[in-house]
Amino acid sequence: MLSGTGLFLFLLVGGVVALYVGAELLVAGAGRLALGVGLRAATVGVTVIAFATTAPELFVATIGALDVSSDIGLGTVLGSNIANVGLVLGLAALVRPLTISETVMYRHVPFMVFAAALLVVLGLDGTIGQLEGVIFLLVLAGFTAYLVYAATVDSVPAAELPDGGRDIDVRDVSFVLGGLIALVLGSRWLIAGGSGLLFELGFSELFVGLTVLALGTSLPELAASVVGAIRGETGFAIGNVVGSNIYNVLAVLGIVAVITPISISPSTLRFELPALVVFTVVLVAMMGHGRRLSRLDGAALLVGYAVFIYLLFP
Repeated sequence: MLSGTGLFLFLLVGGVVALYVGAELLVAGAGRLALGVGLRAATVGVTVIAFATTAPELFVATIGALDVSSDIGLGTVLGSNIANVGLVLGLAALVRPLTISETVMYRHVPFMVFAAALLVVLGLDGTIGQLEGVIFLLVLAGFTAYLVYAATVDSVPAAELPDGGRDIDVRDVSFVLGGLIALVLGSRWLIAGGSGLLFELGFSELFVGLTVLALGTSLPELAASVVGAIRGETGFAIGNVVGSNIYNVLAVLGIVAVITPISISPSTLRFELPALVVFTVVLVAMMGHGRRLSRLDGAALLVGYAVFIYLLFP
């Protein structure tokens, strides 16, 4: 029988392995499905994969708010969105420079910026209550309706596809489903192990949410984006992060706020929220410069994320 610390370490390792396998399956299956249904990679990345990889944040934030405190949910979302930009895109860009498509730059990025700005504005009074939660969910409904419309616009004629179009393969669907299951299980194992270790050391719920839980719930995005970059599917890498950051704010915080009000401490208003805005603005500026994230951009994002984590420690 493993001791408490041994069990937590076992869960950490098992979570990392499950996340990598899940990302391989998800990216491989979704890439072929994109061709099968005639959608562009960026569209699939910002919709299906982004929403699917947001499931861990939704699970952790909701259960954490009900069982522990709303600090878990807020910390997880803020930390996860910052990790998505600084860590996920930073590493993905180091693996392979990421080209930014017009679809992502002009259709999806503005929603990411709007979601971050909406969070700051609605959270300035120190509370995100049920009304704000409903507003988040209404904006999410509008964004989803827009994606449905954009998906039809982005549909690629069969004659223009590399293979002239093909039917959806059951194996591809099973890859996607298997990948999602592995991602969720891997996230839960890693979160259980990492949070257990930090709670034993006496760290606060907000700190755990901003660090281990944020990193743990961002690992599906990290694995999917880095594997996508390795495989040359840069559309997935960018679209996955942009879409995930939108869903994290609108869906996760929207649902949590409807269930229970979220209190925002003065220190969070002074540091974590401004940090999210800075990371978002810097990312958009990098995307707009030459329509790509270079390896230098990736290194800068990673350094920024390392500084953010360092400043979190008391």
